[in-house]
Amino acid sequence: MSIATRTVGVVGVGHVGSHVALLLGMMGVADTVRLCDANEVMATSQRQDLMDAVKFMPHPVNYVISSYEDLKDCDVIVNSVGNIKILTNGNCDRDDEMAFTVPQVAATFPKIMAGGFKGYVVNITNPCDVITKLISTVTGLPKGHVMGTGTGLDTSRLVSALVQQTGVTSASITAFMMGEHGNAQMTPWSLVRFGGKSLDELKGQAPFDFDTEEVKTRAIKGGWVTMQGKQCTEFGIGATAATIVDAILRGKNEIMPVSAPLDGEYGESDLFAGCPAMIGADGVEKVMEYKLTDTELADFKKCCQTIRTNYARGCKLIQK
Repeated sequence: MSIATRTVGVVGVGHVGSHVALLLGMMGVADTVRLCDANEVMATSQRQDLMDAVKFMPHPVNYVISSYEDLKDCDVIVNSVGNIKILTNGNCDRDDEMAFTVPQVAATFPKIMAGGFKGYVVNITNPCDVITKLISTVTGLPKGHVMGTGTGLDTSRLVSALVQQTGVTSASITAFMMGEHGNAQMTPWSLVRFGGKSLDELKGQAPFDFDTEEVKTRAIKGGWVTMQGKQCTEFGIGATAATIVDAILRGKNEIMPVSAPLDGEYGESDLFAGCPAMIGADGVEKVMEYKLTDTELADFKKCCQTIRTNYARGCKLIQK
């Protein structure tokens, strides 16, 4: 009798990719993790470090150095190709990563597909929404089988800011960041709930009567606070990606924000943007379409236009 095992590939095993690989093991998500990086020396070092941690994981995990073509048997691939140096020295615009990441991803995924890969892709690489659509286009995988971490991490930052602001535990808070994973993202405050109660219901009551714009700014700038002291982000994004992979492999049908393909939802189509979606055994099973206020919908559409503009820029980089 054969026992099914879960295999996840991680492409790009630097700061972010290595933490994804670690959490895939520590959270009990994967049985085999394939590590793929253009820098083979670093990949070898990361594998050694990860194997040294396996003793402390909930079940045995095998970390394997792999070529692009070797990823063919992966159930899910996490793409985290990038160059963190682009965002150092005070640069706070993820769009500036495009000149490096677009050509890299455009060259990498045809090699992966040439091996016969037919699974799911979770993209981290920035600009996340642009690269996620690029991967979907290059691979030709079915709708919903490619998604990005999108505003999943931004949502965690928003919830963290709300916890610090109100003292309410995160388990009692429902909130989302939507739109672009970048400086243009927006907060639909009409969807925020504390134990099921909206901000309108709690208006005037301490500690829920706070400056929403200031809290939103804290959520948007959270990544740059992290970057300032350590020149990278690792823990939050690693946990975000591993949680999405877990939802796919276990068929959880969990609703969480991801960079999802829009096909008429919120009046938008032919792009990927950060939205709450149901993630399960078929990837993005459903984009959750909530009723937004007129102002929130207008803000979301501005985000979508930013993503479209950046995708057009990315296409020009490939043409060059």
